Parts: sequence; structure tokens; C-alpha cells
Amino acid sequence: MNPGKISLRIIISAICFLILSAEFVAQQENKFISSAEKKEVVDSVALFMENYYVFPDKGKEIADYIKNRFEDDEYEEINDPLEFSGKITKDLRAINNDRHISLIYAPDMIKRIKESQAAKNDDFDKYELELSRKRNFGFEEVKILDGNIGYLKLNSFDDAGEAGETAIAAMNFFAYADAIIFDLRNNGGGSPSMIQLISSYLFDEPVHLNSFYIRKGERTKQFWTQANVTGRKMTNADVYVLTSGYTFSAAEEFTYNLKNMERATIIGETTGGGAHPVSGYYVNDNFRVIIPFGKAVNPVTKSNWEGTGITPHVEVSRDKALITAHIKALEKLKEKENDERIIAKYQWALEGLYAKENPVEIDKEILVSYAGDYSPRKITFEDGKLYYQREGRPKYRMIPIKKDLFGFEELSYFRLKIIKENNKVVAVEGHYDNGKTDRNEKK
Repeated sequence: MNPGKISLRIIISAICFLILSAEFVAQQENKFISSAEKKEVVDSVALFMENYYVFPDKGKEIADYIKNRFEDDEYEEINDPLEFSGKITKDLRAINNDRHISLIYAPDMIKRIKESQAAKNDDFDKYELELSRKRNFGFEEVKILDGNIGYLKLNSFDDAGEAGETAIAAMNFFAYADAIIFDLRNNGGGSPSMIQLISSYLFDEPVHLNSFYIRKGERTKQFWTQANVTGRKMTNADVYVLTSGYTFSAAEEFTYNLKNMERATIIGETTGGGAHPVSGYYVNDNFRVIIPFGKAVNPVTKSNWEGTGITPHVEVSRDKALITAHIKALEKLKEKENDERIIAKYQWALEGLYAKENPVEIDKEILVSYAGDYSPRKITFEDGKLYYQREGRPKYRMIPIKKDLFGFEELSYFRLKIIKENNKVVAVEGHYDNGKTDRNEKK
């Protein structure tokens, strides 16, 4: 990208996280930054901040701050370029606490980009695209949870022009789901075009999602959902979004949009607080600075989440967010349902989740008493745990749901109940999610 060039296509805010990967960190080994280069970097970054930062007055204040820090010899003893970039980044954020601003030490990346530009080819773009493909454009996991609830673990919002087919395939997988959980706990951001595409499956008619005010030209760019999508829209499906302190930028926009349009329940931790689209500028052959050139303006709140993050409807730690969302989704579906057979299936799934949320403790002596031969079934006690095996089939760990009822991680449709008579174990009953049961006596 040429210095000063602004393009909404490069609102890939996750760049602030991705370019600090091991590939770029490794470049700095045995490198040295001179006093002359430090001055060059500080002066150039200051100029870029004054010219392009979304808030002109703050841009000037930040520029003056780092120049004064340089004059006060705050960077004098730093000789490592990576350490220098980290220190400058910290100081760039000190005035406005804008976590999108970053100075990146990435000579190898810059060299590849400039060589590609000089040769007038797209080798670097192809390289970046191949990396994105190898991580499946951030679509890590797509599955249906118990209760016909869709689950999408999405780790970035890649540009829809490249990742659109993958997104469409994922959303079509959920075509008949009764609820969808979007897991953004490891999502550091990306492009509004992907937000637009995914959100289009969740609304009947086009809705105004978000706008970006852009400093250059003082213009505003609006983003709306699409009227038509490939496949089936899921406008009646309940929506849940999982967040963490890492959830940032475009991932926050998706969350903020749905929260303020009352289209989703947000569960997890308060998000990182970054609402500014960014662009990158070359400082020299070693450094690149990332500067926000605009700000998000939500059509409902007329504001954004910059610096504050998004507070969830249900605040729980990131590790408890998924099970909490799954339970709430099932409870809501159960409450709306009139068919007793479907209600029973929801209750079946809920009992298993309640047990995971609050594990049932059973004394060792009781567990030992459950072990035995119930041909063709067998229960064994090993290393303080019970295991179940049917003749000719794999062995599974038994997970207590109640004192006498056990489920299995691998067999969501099946449970095993211990039967006692006169306080003595006499049999086991197999319980199935379709209501069927069978029984085997203890030998």
C-alpha cells in the first residue's frame, strides 16, 4: 500500500495482531537499530500521525509526545529494533489508549511486498491468500450441538471477496438450526465485508449495520445487510455471540451490531475496545506503522465501543461462555416449544449440560459397587473412574449426571442408569434419547 492511500478493503484490523506472529518476531534476531534510524522512524511516524490519524488534534498530540520522548533520550539505550517498535507502540497508545496504533518491525515482509510491487506482480498477495486458505479463512469449527444448535468458531473476519464461499458454506450448514452460537473468543478482527455477508443471513430485510467516518474527505461509508443470500436465511434462529477480552475490532463490530439491534445475546467477557479501521504506511525498509484513519458510527447508538469494549448480556469467564450459551439456548427453545417429544429432547440435552456445569461427586465406595458384569455390558473401575463397554465395542468413560445416571462424551444419545433393589446393585438400564430403554441384570 502506498503511503497515504486509504481503502476500505484494507480495514483488516486484525493486522495489529497477525503481523506480530512468530514469522516476524524471528526476523529481529541479531539485528541492531542506530540512533539515526530511530530518529528517522520517530519523525516519519509523527508525520503520519499528524496527517492521517482519525482525530487530527490527537494525532498532533501523539506526534509531539513521541518526538519529545525522543528528544528526552527515552529511546537512547534501546538497540534492539523489536524492543524499539514495542516501546514506540506503547507511547503511541499512551495519549488516546488506541490499541489499533502499532509500529511493526517487519523487514522481511516489507521486502517481499516491495519486490512484488516493483515486479508489478501479485506474488505477495498470492502468498498472503495461501496463508489465509491454510487456516480456512478463520473458520475453525462448524458443527451442530445437542438440541439442533449451530456452533461456529470463527477466529477472523477475512475479506468476503476471498473467503465468501467458505462463509456461505458454513452458513448453509446451519440452514435448519434452531439457534446459532458464534464463538468470537479468539477473534482479533478483520473486514466489514465478512460481517456484512454473515449478518445478511440473520435478517429478513436489509438493515443498516454500521458506518465508518473517514477523516480524509470527511466522508462516511455505510454498511447494510444484503437483500439476498446464497441459500436459506435464518431469521427466526436465536443468536448467541461468545466474547473474551481478546475479541477485538471487526469481531467487536459484529457483536456490537447484533447487540444493539437486539438480534443476539452476548455471553462472555467484556471485549478489547477497538472501533477504528486502519491503514498501513511504510516508514522505511524495516518498519511499518498502522494508523486508524476513521471511526465506527453505529446507527442505533450513534457511537461505538472504542476504549470501552462491549459488555455482554451475560458476564462469565471465557472458559464458561460456551456451556452457558448452550444451556441458555436450550432453555429458551424448551420454553417456546409445545411438542412434548421435542421438549423431552431439550431436557435430555440440558441434563447433560447441567452435569458438566456442576459436576456430580460420587464416593469411591459407591462407584466400586457399580462395577461388574452385566452381559453383554460391563462396567469397570479404573484410576478412580468408571468405564462402560458393550461387548465388541469401544470403552467409554462414564460421566455422572446423577448419583445413579451416567452419560458419555462420545454417545450423546445414550445414558446408563444403575438399578438398585434393597440397596444392592442388581442391573443397569440403557436409556436412549428417543425414549427407548433396555435392561441387563448384574451377573
